[in-house]
Amino acid sequence: MNLATRLLHWYDRHGRDLPWRGTRDLPAGRQDPYRILVSEIMLQQTQVPRVLLFYTKWLRRFPSWKILAQASNADVIRAWAGLGYNRRALMLRDIARQIIKNGVPKTEEAWRELKGIGPYTAAALASFSLHHRAFPIDTNIRRVAGRLLLGHPFPSPRDDDRLRRLAKRSTLNAKRSFDVPQALFDLANANCAKRPTCVTCPMRKDCPAAKKFLSGRVRVPKRTTPKANETIHPGKKYPDRIYRGRILKRIHESPGGISIKKLGPAIDSNFDEIHDKTWLKNMVGRLIKDQLVIKRGSRLFV
Repeated sequence: MNLATRLLHWYDRHGRDLPWRGTRDLPAGRQDPYRILVSEIMLQQTQVPRVLLFYTKWLRRFPSWKILAQASNADVIRAWAGLGYNRRALMLRDIARQIIKNGVPKTEEAWRELKGIGPYTAAALASFSLHHRAFPIDTNIRRVAGRLLLGHPFPSPRDDDRLRRLAKRSTLNAKRSFDVPQALFDLANANCAKRPTCVTCPMRKDCPAAKKFLSGRVRVPKRTTPKANETIHPGKKYPDRIYRGRILKRIHESPGGISIKKLGPAIDSNFDEIHDKTWLKNMVGRLIKDQLVIKRGSRLFV
């Protein structure tokens, strides 16, 4: 039994039951690219349990490319509210408009030509929807595949090209190559975290990195990815993106809009009219520029 077969055998018994994996209603068991894209955009910088709260509701509101493409900014922002990184909602709607105009892409390269689609998402759509031998690499897949194929306890993005070549020669030779990335995701969730539980890992006999971890000689770094370069206003506890999310939430909860004067104390109990006024103005300005809110007179609306 080769590496891919053992991995998929484990996945068939222990893989997570996630709704976006249950979209096999197209010919040859392929998955609906629309639903796959919705899940991939939602999963960017957001944990699976939180996405589960929004995924089905989104599909009920926007069940197809056409209906999403027709949606206004306000429609998609309201449906996305609470999921965070709200520009993703507008980006998803804009991708739908491109697809309605030009058709659903049939290759990984064609997916990458769409504005808003990066290398990982294009490979994921090619693999999960088209069943092409593509190998999407994110942080989780890099970690697990790097340990299994390279024996590196903490692989880096510099290893990605080599991982793709090795994957095509080994794991992607499986008939169900499209399930290999999903199996790697679930192995990352079950065992192969930053601090792996190699003792109970089903792939420990196949993993050269497991021997290194089990020897006790591997030093676990504090960070395995670069720290996000986020703006934090002097005297504030959180990055600006947290306060922008609060602004959008308060506006969303105010059908009649909310005045800018009331917004400061509403998003920060320590808001200082003198020191924080420009900071608040700049955040509101960015939300307006991103077309997430509009200003009418002195009031803000979704």
